[in-house]
Amino acid sequence: MAFSIVSVNVLLGVGNELHGDDGVGVYVARHFHHEGWAVIECGTAPENYIGKVMASTPELVVIVDAADMGLEAGAIRIIPKERMGAASFSTHSLPLSVLISHIEMGTHAHVYLIGVQPGHMRGEMSPLVKKAAHHIMAVLKKGTTEEFVVLE
Repeated sequence: MAFSIVSVNVLLGVGNELHGDDGVGVYVARHFHHEGWAVIECGTAPENYIGKVMASTPELVVIVDAADMGLEAGAIRIIPKERMGAASFSTHSLPLSVLISHIEMGTHAHVYLIGVQPGHMRGEMSPLVKKAAHHIMAVLKKGTTEEFVVLE
């Protein structure tokens, strides 16, 4: 009897596309397609997808969301759990640090939050943030997060 265990990476796109740059996570989720990745468009309620994430037994979970980090619009940072209080996330009720803790407890996955500095929270997504979204997708297709700077 032969069997194989296939591990998968999970991308969670978080945000509200009706609020301009806040939709960057949803934009990435809609446009990122790559072998070995399961993509979940979470909108403003990522906590509703914890069960799906855990069921996929991922090795890596990447959450993409707009985050006010006090940087220039389009800046990309990995936000460690201990620094999440330094960044502002506006459109979801459950703190992402709690979501990440639940995922870490339920899986053995490495969980990364990639924050993108929004320029505005109205109308359409700004060109700088859209460019950042495409950069995130290109880097993730390489299978790494090492190109991203960690928020200090």
